[in-house]
Amino acid sequence: MSHPLVRKHHPTAWTRPLQIATVVCSLVFTVGTILQNFVIIDLDMLRLAMRSAGASASDAPGFLTGLRTVGCLYIVGNAAGLLALRGRTWTFWVVVAVNVTQAAGVFAIPPAVFDASVTLYGPAGILPSVITDGGAALLSLALLGSLVVFRTPWAQRREN
Repeated sequence: MSHPLVRKHHPTAWTRPLQIATVVCSLVFTVGTILQNFVIIDLDMLRLAMRSAGASASDAPGFLTGLRTVGCLYIVGNAAGLLALRGRTWTFWVVVAVNVTQAAGVFAIPPAVFDASVTLYGPAGILPSVITDGGAALLSLALLGSLVVFRTPWAQRREN
């Protein structure tokens, strides 16, 4: 006999493709966040960004520590999406939370940071951020859209 509070869900034709897309995106976003966090963002880039924004570059080391700490949290969060094929509800919600907030990065990161990245590295300097933030927005829309349509995580149907 099953517990009355435990809901049973059954996969639909959309369940596995959504989970596979989540795993692929999570892998790309994990790698992109690692590149952004440890290759693109460095003291020289932050000093340039701070000076161009009219701020003192003396705070750059502390700012770098803060940015890298947040970046590491996103690396772990994106890596959690690699567990999507297991179909756990908690994984769905972690992936949604990480991707919705990562998609906001385009608005949360000051334009001077993007300008400094382009100055130092060319267009490749913003590529990891564009891919992770833009891709996170698209993945968020897909996950939340499936939630609206199916009313369960991972595009499943409830047992009647």
